[in-house]
This record gives sequence, structure tokens and C-alpha cells, in this order.
Amino acid sequence: MTDLPPAPLGPASDLEPRLDRQADFDHALDRLLALDPRLVPLVEFAGRPALRRRAPGFAGMVAIVVAQQLSVAAARSISARLEALFGGAPTPEALLAESPESLRAAGLSAPKIRTLTGIARDLVSGAVDLDTVAHMEADAAAAYLTKLPGIGLWTADIYLLFCQGRADAFPHGDLALQVAAGEAFELPGRASALGLWAIAEDWRPYRGVAAQVLWAYYGAKRARTGVPT
Repeated sequence: MTDLPPAPLGPASDLEPRLDRQADFDHALDRLLALDPRLVPLVEFAGRPALRRRAPGFAGMVAIVVAQQLSVAAARSISARLEALFGGAPTPEALLAESPESLRAAGLSAPKIRTLTGIARDLVSGAVDLDTVAHMEADAAAAYLTKLPGIGLWTADIYLLFCQGRADAFPHGDLALQVAAGEAFELPGRASALGLWAIAEDWRPYRGVAAQVLWAYYGAKRARTGVPT
């Protein structure tokens, strides 16, 4: 993992927006573009991104873990089977009560079963509290979430951005973001994680909104050139 500056330990700032509605996202995007006009051509090229949200709490964490290293179609299929198994979104208690055989039959791999079981145990025991991160500064919240087994900074930031609507959560380790930043800002190659982290300092407290601009640019550019995303 690339070394990064230590995360602030203070509470979430009242200045950090929350993206609960499309109007929240649109307002944050307008503020971001005013902060850094270099992003305006990206939006003109790819269009304004739409708000993307997932369920908060354990259900959202399960969805993120399920989707890792899978196609969208495969992840949706497994998520549907899990909802059928649990009669809705799984709770930590329900997942711990289920047999590994049933979870495998729903499509979960052994490593993902271990990860989700470990997360469920920590949430039930109180070792980690997902509600606590809502009151923490974005980088500190991501660091806190990495206490969960199998959860790295990328997963933590994705959870904060899409499950909690944290406008300043920024997955600097995301390869597509690094490539998009390299192309958008005419770097010699893709941005490094540390380089992208430094670039994103100009986007606080809207780094998560900037990430969605870069993802949209990455996808649109490849769609127009016929390159797989």
C-alpha cells in the first residue's frame, strides 16, 4: 500500500456535504467545477454524472464485497440469491446463523464468506460501529473501516461514498481514476495513488464528486473509442 499522509482524527466537518438526493449532488458538482475549472471539459465530454447510492449499513457492505472482481451481471445474480436466502437484505446476525454451505450455494466464494462472516462478527460484537463513521472526517472514517477483516482503503472509501453519501470520500487507489486523471491532465502515464491523492487536495470537500466525474470521463472516453471499460 502506498504511504499517505496521516488521516485527520477529528469529527466530520459541517462543511462536508452529504449526497442524499440528486439535488445535493448537482449542487456539490457545481461547487466542485467552480473550485477547479479543469474538470469542466470532462463534464462537457462525458455529461453530468447521476447520483449513485447503495443501501447503508451491513447490507451495503455485503453488496460491495459481493461485487468485487465480478461482472455487474454476476454480482446482481448473487445478490438476488442472497436476498432470496435471507428473505431480504441480510443482517449480521442472520448471516452468522447461516451455514457456509448455504452461502456457497448462493454463489459466494470461500474468501468472501470469510470476509463477510468476519465483518458480521465485528459488527455484532461492537468492535466496529458503522454508525460511528458518519460522524468522522472522511479519511479517518476510511481508516477506521479498515479495522474490519478483509476491508482495505478502496472498499472503505467506496462504502463511504455510495452507502453513506460522503461527498469527500476518495478512493485514490482506484485504477480507473488513476488512468482517467493521467489522461485528463495530460500526465506521462496514469497517476500514482500518491499523485492522485495530492491532486485531489484541491477538490476538498468534494473529492468524491470529482471521483464520479473522473469515472464518467473514463467510461465515456472508452465507449467513444471502442475500448472496453
